[in-house]
Amino acid sequence: MDKFIPLSIPNFEGNEEKYVVDAIASTFVSTVGGYVSRMEKDLASFLKVDNVAVCQSGTSALHLSMVDAGVKSGDVVLVPPLTFIAAVNPVKYRFATPVFIDCDDSFCLDPIKLRSFCEEECEWDGEVLKYKGASVKALVVVHVFGNMADMESIMNTAEKYNIKVIEDATEALGTKYNEGKYKDKYAGTIGDYGCYSFNGNKIITTGGGGAVTARESATVDHIRFLSTQAKTDPHYYIHDEIGYNYRMTNLQAALGVAQMEELPEFIKRKQRNYELYKSAFDGFKYGKLMPFRDGTDSNKWFYSIEIDRDHIKASMREIITILEKDKIQTRAIWGLINEQKPYEGEGTYKLEKAPYYAERILNIPSSTQITEDEIRYVSDKIKTLLEELANE
Repeated sequence: MDKFIPLSIPNFEGNEEKYVVDAIASTFVSTVGGYVSRMEKDLASFLKVDNVAVCQSGTSALHLSMVDAGVKSGDVVLVPPLTFIAAVNPVKYRFATPVFIDCDDSFCLDPIKLRSFCEEECEWDGEVLKYKGASVKALVVVHVFGNMADMESIMNTAEKYNIKVIEDATEALGTKYNEGKYKDKYAGTIGDYGCYSFNGNKIITTGGGGAVTARESATVDHIRFLSTQAKTDPHYYIHDEIGYNYRMTNLQAALGVAQMEELPEFIKRKQRNYELYKSAFDGFKYGKLMPFRDGTDSNKWFYSIEIDRDHIKASMREIITILEKDKIQTRAIWGLINEQKPYEGEGTYKLEKAPYYAERILNIPSSTQITEDEIRYVSDKIKTLLEELANE
């Protein structure tokens, strides 16, 4: 293979250049402009919600959600250990305390352990759930790699114990349930808040950028207000709350509007390419292509191989380095957040699946532009390598 096959790159094959040039010509290149409001309307229409506020990143979307949820110093926020660290850092921005709850086999939050944590480790007075004397204010649910968490079970627990649910759908734009209580509901539209990312490797991109929706339309209006420095009086610059410079720019939104036009096609390609990988790895002994949750229609943003650690002792770094020489970019799943220096000593609860998968998951090329020949090449090279490593 002469061409390098990247992990996940943007796809600009629509009206991106046209709309960005138009935004430049309008001179509205900052946070005011027609594309900003158009991006919000397009997202709301796609997600079937009343209101969406666009912002600078998925991280800022999570931060703004925590601000609106009233998360403050001394509060507890329940978080996953197996995710990108941006899902947890906003807890620290609010000077709150994270407690790490294990994942299930979808890599998403384990609803059974969530329930047992609330029942066995906390005190409930009928209004406030407390852990070691601190209020459990919120819960961050990450739909990892576009795989929907078990939201029905999670919401049952959150509603029982009055916990605000912040859905991190930064990797799951377009993922939805196709059966059950939440049939036809998209990731990010079930909890109290839903956060999205348009980083360069996501299914659509604005370069940087994010968005927030919420159960109540007025909540989204408040978040939009906070994202523009909480300016109450635009003429005299009066501010009644602490605000943030988190609004998406018109240039970013112009790119996003074009990407939204292509989103349904991108999802189809992701789903088709997953099926090609699934056929390639079917029955392979040393590496299993991880499935997506039954009852959901996933955007299948990222594909994951579970390495057979009973037979393959090579480190993930060694595997990644060898594949790079074959012009294939792969990556290990994240290091556990509770093991990172800023989070050493924070509370954890029954972490079993998270460390198991942290040692075994390899992400493989997932771009919408990848061809069938490239998928076949990637699959063959990975299988050959794992067979060689297993026989060493």
